[in-house]
Amino acid sequence: MSKRHKYIGAPVTRIEDRRFLSGSGCFIGDVTVPAMAEMAILRSPHAHARIRDIDLSAARAMAGVIDVFAAGDPGVDQPEIPIRLAPFAGFEKFLQRPLAEGKVRYVGEPVAVVIAEDRYRAEDALEEIAVDYDILDAVTDVDQALSDQSILHERPGTNLATGYTVGRGDVEDAFARAAYRRKEKFITNRHAACPLETRGLLADFNEAAQTIRLEGAVKVTWFNRRHLAAAFDLPESSVVLIEHDVGGGFGARGELYPEDYLVPIASRRCGRPVKWVEDRRENLMAANHSRDVTCELEIAADADGRILGMRATVQGDLGAYIRTNGGVVPSKAAQFLPGPYRVPSFSCDVQALVTNKTPVGTLRGPGRFEANFCRERMLDLMAADLDIDPADVRRRNLMIPDELPYRIGELVPGDPDATYDAGDYGAALERLLEEAGYADWAARQGERDDQGRYLGLGIACFIESSAAGPPESAHIEVGSDGTIDLRTGASALGQGTETALAQICAEVLEIPMDGIAVRHGSTDLVASGGGTFHSRNTVMAGNATRVAAENLRGRAIELAALRWNAAAGELSYEDGAVRRAGGETLTLAELAGFDEMHADGSFDNQGKVSWSYGAHAALVAVDAETGGIEVFRYVLTEEIGRALNPAMLRGQAVGGVVQGLGGAMLDHMVYDENGQLMTGTLADYLLPTCDIVPEDITAIALEDSPSQLNPMGFKGAGEGGIVAVAGAVANAVCHALKDHEINITRLPLTPAAICDLLKEAKAR
Repeated sequence: MSKRHKYIGAPVTRIEDRRFLSGSGCFIGDVTVPAMAEMAILRSPHAHARIRDIDLSAARAMAGVIDVFAAGDPGVDQPEIPIRLAPFAGFEKFLQRPLAEGKVRYVGEPVAVVIAEDRYRAEDALEEIAVDYDILDAVTDVDQALSDQSILHERPGTNLATGYTVGRGDVEDAFARAAYRRKEKFITNRHAACPLETRGLLADFNEAAQTIRLEGAVKVTWFNRRHLAAAFDLPESSVVLIEHDVGGGFGARGELYPEDYLVPIASRRCGRPVKWVEDRRENLMAANHSRDVTCELEIAADADGRILGMRATVQGDLGAYIRTNGGVVPSKAAQFLPGPYRVPSFSCDVQALVTNKTPVGTLRGPGRFEANFCRERMLDLMAADLDIDPADVRRRNLMIPDELPYRIGELVPGDPDATYDAGDYGAALERLLEEAGYADWAARQGERDDQGRYLGLGIACFIESSAAGPPESAHIEVGSDGTIDLRTGASALGQGTETALAQICAEVLEIPMDGIAVRHGSTDLVASGGGTFHSRNTVMAGNATRVAAENLRGRAIELAALRWNAAAGELSYEDGAVRRAGGETLTLAELAGFDEMHADGSFDNQGKVSWSYGAHAALVAVDAETGGIEVFRYVLTEEIGRALNPAMLRGQAVGGVVQGLGGAMLDHMVYDENGQLMTGTLADYLLPTCDIVPEDITAIALEDSPSQLNPMGFKGAGEGGIVAVAGAVANAVCHALKDHEINITRLPLTPAAICDLLKEAKAR
């Protein structure tokens, strides 16, 4: 490999940032086409109600209105929105259709659609639609859902969408012989992804050609194309999904929603391209929420704090319908409860319940964020009860290298072979403790600073899976001028996909990065693609790019051999050119002038995921008068196998920490007893800003255990920065307030919540 073109492991500046910083990016809001109409959606103001009647006549009569439609109108097909991940038995009875049929089940559910010459007239027309509702009792939490007193879906006749039990070992025996047992109920708050750019789509349904072009797609475009084609009774080749620049996703953008069907339906009905872009209030009330998991966790250990077993009940509030990947959240919360620890016996009952709230999907670190909070709080509680240092409790229970790989058991139904790969969990913890100065804090927990605030240091460990899902593909073409066109099935949501894949391509082809253009996500670029989720881009798309580049090197030698009438074995590839004895060369550009120069590549991990792991530490100052928390230093370590781009890796880690701080201290979708969303604007739904971000965030990427499941040794690194934040911060706050003996079992850690805990402790 040429030393002049060494890119893997280099902190290369993101190439996509040039257009973002210059204002030349192209987002769906920037896209317009001739004769384009715009669409607005009438959404339910009620959480649970029967629809007695809908009168669309006044809206249809308004100037500038092209069409108005609701469920049951001619040409309004109502397919069920399919499940993409975690299709557990029973979920098929709780699927959503694009428009409400006879009943609404959450505030924000689409009821009717207006198509107009512009968005302003479309929204004005919404005011003229008259809907007669018969309001029903709302189900707003899992306890109400379990009572089945108010049924959301009549066909199953219950609010329990699915329930199952998973585990390993003999839990009853473990608890029977345990010297120590403790049980706690933990509650995690409901979050929204809140990407900077809201969802948007532009559809052009060509009736004559029977084709659909849908712009604004992202994340899993091939899966979505397959199901949209089926919904409109078209061959997949007649449906094209186009990805533009995307202003963030975090799991919520790109899944199939009602709007993915409604915009093409609108275009087909009016015979024109139709565009829809949601406003922020729509985004907060209608895009997938996440988290909202209740976990009753019990731990059994010996007198030295060594875990003998755990048992739990995990209840996931999945909102009003089971959307494409909502089942991931409670199922992964259960799977990740044991974490990186030696837990010989484990049992968990999982319940997925429907309520009159916005449906749930994945959000960065789904299930992991929740599980780590519950488990890491429990470990600190056990340490305090047994008078053992929290770090020592973790040292005694973390699996050691000789125990890995470790088959964890079928902790998610249908996944019997899940296996932690090789690693050294203890080394990641020790590096964290050293970096955070943990030894100096043993006697300082709860001391006060010059402002009278209480100081504390909390730690949490984690393990994280990555790179699941279908194979990924790549295609590389060389232009006659030597430029490289690299196409991938992966999507880009702002994480640096173009830079990452260009780095790999440049290093394998031994050429400068400057001439490589990366195109992604659109279904007209490559024959198939898996898309972007589960921290899979670097592993899956990166290795597909490597294969395509290696195949292109082979193609270059093949063409050069024909050109020179030489044996391929006599030639070599070096520095972007084929060489033969005597020093004669043919560059990629020259070869492309003779014949087509292109190659394909794909990568399939055969269902085996990579496992990153690490630890977090938060140093906090807590004002006992106001309940205010300042996180003034944060440290994390993560074993990522091999760093492709250290600068981007740090950006992912720091961004994850900041997002995690919001999830631990701010983010909270609050509903009242009638199912009304009380936090439907950014004035009420609070996000992290610079005032809560620590000035000192130390993110350490470890590269001591490259993945053995892909040739480049990569592991996913998109979620390690967020998954343990709530656990570390909650532990830190409890140590800061140790003399007050508070116990944090619920998120978020708002000032009001801390004050309530202090009052309760004082009353005790």
